[in-house]
Amino acid sequence: MTRYSIDDFVSTTAERERGEGFFELESERLLEVNLDGMVWTKMGAMVAYCGAIKFTREGILEHGIGKLLKKAVSGEGTRLTKAEGNGRLYLADMGKKVSILQLNGDAIYVNGNDLLAFEPSIEWDIKMMRKITGVLAGGLFNVRLAGTGLIAITTHYDPLTLMVEPGAPVVTDPNATVAWSGNLSPSFRTDISLKTFFGRGSGESIQMCFDGDGFVVVQPYEEVYLQAGPNRA
Repeated sequence: MTRYSIDDFVSTTAERERGEGFFELESERLLEVNLDGMVWTKMGAMVAYCGAIKFTREGILEHGIGKLLKKAVSGEGTRLTKAEGNGRLYLADMGKKVSILQLNGDAIYVNGNDLLAFEPSIEWDIKMMRKITGVLAGGLFNVRLAGTGLIAITTHYDPLTLMVEPGAPVVTDPNATVAWSGNLSPSFRTDISLKTFFGRGSGESIQMCFDGDGFVVVQPYEEVYLQAGPNRA
């Protein structure tokens, strides 16, 4: 068991300026945003901030009627908060591990529950997985992010990236799937025998199948997706 004096504890756990730019990892589970302008964050992800920062929940028509309709169908989908101002903003999501990705004119799909923050220069759109929405609790949706800028994603424990090659598909559990390259479009299939083998109650086992040329990111954890609850700041 580690024991500290008060001075040692403060010294060991104190915030440290790493000079890594807009996004930097204060720890593997805590994202620091060096804010001078605006950033989109997952609603409820703010744990602390220093400076003059204003938080605004995304407007109902802020991203157009098309995204509004998708969010209504998906039970709100990705709920976002706009943070504006100047200061240091600290974000986390249930102790999950944070990874910072730099997009350079490319695209990536991220499970909506695993998107922590992204720069306003990034273009995004909600993509519904209609074939699976009625099977998993709360459905399953993802966000396509494209352009140039930083995004931060979260995973339970360390992520694993599997390469997808033509003719050699990668099959994943939707509850463990975090992200995949923007050029891939997964198909879905059911496996009743697998469902029966693991004894997972009624219904069929759903799998995601990725084929083509790209990558898919999974986590060693099966996340349960629930309907969006009460709004959080």
